[in-house]
Amino acid sequence: MTGGEEVAGIILAGGMSSRFGSNKALSRFEGERLIQRLCKTVGSVTGQMMLITNTPDEYAFLGLESRKDLVPRCGPIGGIYTALKTADTRLCLCVACDMPFIRPEFLEYMIERSSGYDVVVPMNDGREEPLCALYRETCVPAIEHRIQARKYKITGFFDEVRVLRLSPGDGGFHDAGMFFNINNMADYDEALRRLKDGRPSK
Repeated sequence: MTGGEEVAGIILAGGMSSRFGSNKALSRFEGERLIQRLCKTVGSVTGQMMLITNTPDEYAFLGLESRKDLVPRCGPIGGIYTALKTADTRLCLCVACDMPFIRPEFLEYMIERSSGYDVVVPMNDGREEPLCALYRETCVPAIEHRIQARKYKITGFFDEVRVLRLSPGDGGFHDAGMFFNINNMADYDEALRRLKDGRPSK
């Protein structure tokens, strides 16, 4: 938490995994499911956890509270919106279910920097990583406006809120490989190779 504020850890698992061929969140990764790995990472820095998914039965084994998208078929921005509308906290740490190398130390750093901002988002190669970011409930009106306009790009509402963009090196934990995500089987094989080489974030 930061400044006495509680932070909900949100795992976004609403994608169809069409490029992967099966549910990538359930793929095996170092002896556990990929989503279990993410839950451990995010859960280590937050007091409560929630899963945003439209197939909650697939994740019942996690024993987590889950929510279906309040507004279906609008992509990840719908998951973030659902989290902000239904979480018991004003702050939500939202992380996609397919990012195996996220470091808890960096998540803690984002939380520590969140005071006074509506969004805290890391930068990677000059672009935001909105699926590993902190969102405040004050984002809801701007997100609602985007959804109503059917403009689903997550960063599309950033100009309307207070955003802290963390540059590479901030916090001493940031590196490009930390945001590696698994979209297809080639990415999955690459992630396993990085683990085998002992350099998961390189």
